[in-house]
Amino acid sequence: MTKVQFKAESKRLLEMMINSIYSQKEVFLRELISNASDAIDKIYYKALTDDSLNFDKDSYYIKVDADKENRTLRIIDTGIGMTKEELENNLGTIAKSGSLAFKNETELKDGHDIIGQFGVGFYAAFMAADVVTVISKALGSEEAYKWESEGAEGYTIEPSEKAEVGTEVILKIKENTEDENYDEFLDEYRLKTIIKKYSDFIRYPIKMDVTETRPKEDNDQEFEQYTEEQTINSMVPIWRKNKKELTTEDYEQFYAEKHYGFDKPLKHIHISVDGSIRYNAILYIPEKMPFDYYTKEYEKGLELYSSGVLIMNKCADLLPDYFSFVKGMVDSEDLSLNISREMLQHDRQLRLIAKNIGKKIQSELKSLLKNEREKYEKFYESFGRQLKYGVYSDFGSNKELLQDLLMFYSSKEKKLVTLDEYVSRMAEDQKYIYYASGQSIERIDKLPQTELVAEKGYEILYFTDDVDEFAIKMLMTYKEKEFKSVSSGDLGIEPEEKENKSEAEQNEDKELFEYMKDILKDKVKDVKASKRLRSHPVCLSTEGEVTIEMEKILNAMPDNQNVKADKVLEINPNHDVFKSLQQAFENDKEKLALYTQLLYNQALLIEGLPINDPVEFTNDMCKIMV
Repeated sequence: MTKVQFKAESKRLLEMMINSIYSQKEVFLRELISNASDAIDKIYYKALTDDSLNFDKDSYYIKVDADKENRTLRIIDTGIGMTKEELENNLGTIAKSGSLAFKNETELKDGHDIIGQFGVGFYAAFMAADVVTVISKALGSEEAYKWESEGAEGYTIEPSEKAEVGTEVILKIKENTEDENYDEFLDEYRLKTIIKKYSDFIRYPIKMDVTETRPKEDNDQEFEQYTEEQTINSMVPIWRKNKKELTTEDYEQFYAEKHYGFDKPLKHIHISVDGSIRYNAILYIPEKMPFDYYTKEYEKGLELYSSGVLIMNKCADLLPDYFSFVKGMVDSEDLSLNISREMLQHDRQLRLIAKNIGKKIQSELKSLLKNEREKYEKFYESFGRQLKYGVYSDFGSNKELLQDLLMFYSSKEKKLVTLDEYVSRMAEDQKYIYYASGQSIERIDKLPQTELVAEKGYEILYFTDDVDEFAIKMLMTYKEKEFKSVSSGDLGIEPEEKENKSEAEQNEDKELFEYMKDILKDKVKDVKASKRLRSHPVCLSTEGEVTIEMEKILNAMPDNQNVKADKVLEINPNHDVFKSLQQAFENDKEKLALYTQLLYNQALLIEGLPINDPVEFTNDMCKIMV
């Protein structure tokens, strides 16, 4: 029997495949099972045009059989089989795909699709085996042939015996090494796990002899082991079933089986598209945030299948970052995969699927907000911050998609409201959408800066997340209404009462404020009489784009940029404190300096900002007391 050398520059190619193309050795089983499925599909397609063939799906299967003692793993199929010539052409030439040739010659219908494209998957077997033997009998042939190879040096083909049509691939599994445990490919539980992971939705049954335990017939206190043939795979994936036949419980069970989360999903989305690109998807909106969601260990992405075979556990390209909380899977027959079937070769189809999925998620979230408000608020409590990051990121390119999903606490409603709800209630004379920022709702409630806006009866949105102001600065407007912080210099509200001070009195006040500004030096940009304060004596407002809350957040980051907001110290001219300032300005400049420092530090405390010198502040307080 003569050994035949592989065609093409096969030695180098085979070595490259075994060592480089596949990221995990276990995928060899996925490839061999996919080949077996293709072989059965070929009989199905022949039966469509050959009246002498009757395709009874129940008669076709794939069997995986491990023999630990002899270190062999067999993959048996009842497919179309191969002639001697086909063994030479398909297995003797690396990267020659019999499935791809068949696919090109045959018009595929009825929802079936051949998996194999490249003709290299078979050789993945050499990652786990020293010797690979293939015994095959072709449909319509009386003879069987055995193809055998120990790797890149070549192969032999000789006549063999096989009763039934089909193919048997026999792997002589390698011995363990210090770095690799090849015994796992002979372990029953491990083989079942690999099959469930990659090939659970192959359309034909994948069978194995499985060891089970049962009580003995004569003594139910003792147990015995027995072996039975079981079908390991689910075969019909849930996403290919008619949506009308599926219940909420079916979707929740799939969520649990795939370990997408320990919670129950708030909502499922079942997508079936048959257009320029065909795909099915099942997506889930989780109820609770994963414990590692805001850590670098968290991986976003959907499971990606090609014709029911798992290609990637986490395909990040299918989800934008702002929807990274979504769980689920996508299955498409139209993906262009690379040679290992582990990565996408071209991303045009993927980009199209991702774009459609993004729109669908947004649409379903809007529907949840409109029709199931309580559920949406529960979702928003967990993932609202991520939506705000989406508005802020990528220079605001996604703000139109996300703005109607945002919610903020309302001073009037005392609950979360949407921007659309806020704008619909705005007074006729109201120019801006007003907001206040702080660490909590309770602290914002007490902010002095809210007094004038609240007095006018205008609604205020409360920003308590660190990303809120950054997102709104990127959003800029909503339905042509600008956002305005209650701490900004100009609130766009005209005072109801005109100031009735004489010009001389106004000049005196101006001199007072200039003197106070000189005392504070570069700590503030200005000191002025406040038009927004009613009961409080003092507050800080800001000029420019950076607010006090933004200053706190930016300076808390690891790269501390020492960002400073342009602060303005505002004094309430109708408060008794202002009279004390006027008297000190006329009679005791030293006392005025003390008052000025105290008021500035009080304003800092109101904003939650640190005092530069706490000891000096407490000493100043004591001076007032004695």
